[in-house]
Amino acid sequence: MGTAIGQILGVAVGVAISPIPIIATILMLFSNRAKSNSVAFLVGWIFGLVAVATVILRVGFEGSDGTSDVTGWIKAAIGVVFLLLAVKQWRDRPREGEEPPMPTWMASIDGFTAVKSFGLAALLSGVNPKNLGLTIAAASSIGAAGLTGSEEAVVVAVYVLIASCTLMVPVIGYLVAGDRMRPALDAMKAWLLANDATVMSVLFVVLGAKLLGDGISVLAS
Repeated sequence: MGTAIGQILGVAVGVAISPIPIIATILMLFSNRAKSNSVAFLVGWIFGLVAVATVILRVGFEGSDGTSDVTGWIKAAIGVVFLLLAVKQWRDRPREGEEPPMPTWMASIDGFTAVKSFGLAALLSGVNPKNLGLTIAAASSIGAAGLTGSEEAVVVAVYVLIASCTLMVPVIGYLVAGDRMRPALDAMKAWLLANDATVMSVLFVVLGAKLLGDGISVLAS
């Protein structure tokens, strides 16, 4: 089980470093329904990750030596896609002095209900291409590790906990400290909006190279 946890740590951190969901969480903490919407968003985020991981694990990736060609091909393919996305993100980044655009749906967050917040988070964690690819890679590694059902559940829980920590911190911090968190959250939001494309470009390069390398290693073994 320890080996499986080691294999999913990197991709879990990759999911955690997702500027858009963090910004969305901060905007919800500034909204009229700050507590209910932010908690619903966090729960929806966790639900999306668990749902995708569960589906992939049910498909099964058993291998006699704890790996499989299927796992190797999945990781290699996702790695290539991420490297291509890194190029796209870098080309599309705002030029110096240019105001980065905010997704249109963010402007309506103040009017969100808890149900809508939950649904948005589930989509961002489960369907967003980066997070979907990383969760597929993580779940395929877990499934190929030859673990028992309870051991798989523990590793998935570790993955989800790490992948959700960047949303848990501001939500729990706000629930505990209230409006005293606002200056720090506002500064974080401004920085993430200004540097979203650059952060994602670097992240895609690092994760793409890692997954491609892991996939090649599995296929060559």
